[in-house]
Amino acid sequence: MNPDKKIIIDALQERVNASPYVIIIDYTGLTVPQFSELRKRLDTAGAKCSVAKNSYLRKALDEAKLPDISEALVGQTAFVSGESEIFAAAKAISNFEKEFKKPQMKVGILDGAILDEAKLKAIASIHSRESVLSQLLGTINEPASRIARVIKKKFNPEDEASAE
Repeated sequence: MNPDKKIIIDALQERVNASPYVIIIDYTGLTVPQFSELRKRLDTAGAKCSVAKNSYLRKALDEAKLPDISEALVGQTAFVSGESEIFAAAKAISNFEKEFKKPQMKVGILDGAILDEAKLKAIASIHSRESVLSQLLGTINEPASRIARVIKKKFNPEDEASAE
């Protein structure tokens, strides 16, 4: 193999190994400004979008011992990877797709499992970790807040009268 190609494949493999997920997208029809905007949104979500030759990416995924997704590596494909959760990246791609009708998520790999387009869209619809935690915290705090209001009302009835 050409040493230059090996360097590129090794760099791709390093990126794939450093990420808990990889999302393959079809970026056919995106203009350069749109692609730049997609990259900016993914960067905000803690992810990076890169274009690589399909054969190089196929070889990098194979060397990383990840599942075979060769059938998705056709046409104008890019891959998204990141160091944080897949939810934010999938949501950024999904929202961008709703806005511009492209790119299309083709397939993904998460912890060694293949995710089809439907699963990626389902992941994109899940709220962020922070949002779920804040909802959970609100649910946990609700009974304590009610008890506090009842106790305050019971022991400070003049506060109710002065408020009216």
